Amino acid sequence: MKVFIETYGCTFNQADSEIMAGILSENNVDIVDVIDDADVIIVNTCYVKLPTESKIINRIKTIQKDYPDKKLIVGGCMVEVDPKKLDNAGPNCSWIGPHQLNHIVDVVNDTVEGKVSRVSGFSKDSKVCVPKKRQDPLIHVIQICEGCLGNCTYCCTRLARGSLHSYPIADIVEEAKAAIAEGCVEIQLTAQDTSAFGKDSGEKLSDLIKEVANLKGDFKVRVGMMHPKNIDMDLEDLIDAFKLPNIYRFIHLPIQSGSNKVLKEMKRNHTVEEYKHIVNRFREEIPDLTIATDIIVGYPTETEEDFMKTAELIEDIKFNLIHLSKYQHREGATSSNLPNIPSDVMKRRSKYLSDIKFKIIEEENKELLGKDLDVVVVEVGSKGGFIAKTNSYVPVVVKDVELGSFIKVHIDETTSTYLKGSKI
Repeated sequence: MKVFIETYGCTFNQADSEIMAGILSENNVDIVDVIDDADVIIVNTCYVKLPTESKIINRIKTIQKDYPDKKLIVGGCMVEVDPKKLDNAGPNCSWIGPHQLNHIVDVVNDTVEGKVSRVSGFSKDSKVCVPKKRQDPLIHVIQICEGCLGNCTYCCTRLARGSLHSYPIADIVEEAKAAIAEGCVEIQLTAQDTSAFGKDSGEKLSDLIKEVANLKGDFKVRVGMMHPKNIDMDLEDLIDAFKLPNIYRFIHLPIQSGSNKVLKEMKRNHTVEEYKHIVNRFREEIPDLTIATDIIVGYPTETEEDFMKTAELIEDIKFNLIHLSKYQHREGATSSNLPNIPSDVMKRRSKYLSDIKFKIIEEENKELLGKDLDVVVVEVGSKGGFIAKTNSYVPVVVKDVELGSFIKVHIDETTSTYLKGSKI
């Protein structure tokens, strides 16, 4: 039997696909890289944004039309968030929810036999130290916890991932140690909110980072998204952890809005002032830190004054990386009961912030022109050459280097999204 897995969405979803591939491989199922070679197609869905939802629904319909002789299984967040729409798009598809990955062999076998097998619902099964088949042989993704402690009004992901469930530090360290021994040069610690890690088990994210960072070997660790409200008492220890040489000096810290009024209406449970305190403390101790953030443009209650506060915050903090999203209603999200702001206002505000974003990032990258930086070569470039990452997790396009190597490069050219360098 041959299975093709198509993955959408975040790093956490990628890891779910790697677990399914690992379990299937251990049960004598071939994971193929070409959809035409497969007997069974698994589409692991993301449902965080409306354009992604539309893309996935169209993809499910297209697969059924173009590959009528192949069996289709749908996994991921859509299974839990919007089963009605999924049933309409694929009435004869099998399903597997994101908490039921240990049932993937049964679902595949039943589906091949012509049954419609649908397994969903929540569980506390661990996703650490389980079989995995990496998509990238040099990058290993570890899910440190699943679910969150938030109640953000615009989010539907929490409906799919549930309440917080952290995995033991000892297990996470053991998996990281095995991946490093197998030649991985980047360990990614991922979650819906890594800063929530341990708040249900009594452990701390800072302790986890330190234990992984102190493992033997040549590798870097990237820590995934942290919700500002959950950093609180762990802030100073987290700063110490991010100073360790094996940790990328990179934090993903979503703010979503520069207006305290909107943050309160979003139920983010933090203020702009609290957010700025976190950023300032990190930058005071780690000046070359890369700070990434997320901004939602046009939340239903966002006034022009609220919007300008967001623009001012971006100018003030000068983020190194900004993910901009136009607000859109999501299935099950409480803000979906609110009226949308006019689309022309949304577009204008989005363009305004985009212009600021690219100007800031381009200026930040220009400061690196002519510098010599340590990098690790992590992947093959889509347009030739290789992609390396600096200690601050800035991508550098380089040529004539070895994949997985730790080298020094000279920055020859900068853009608003990446750097170009040459090996020294």
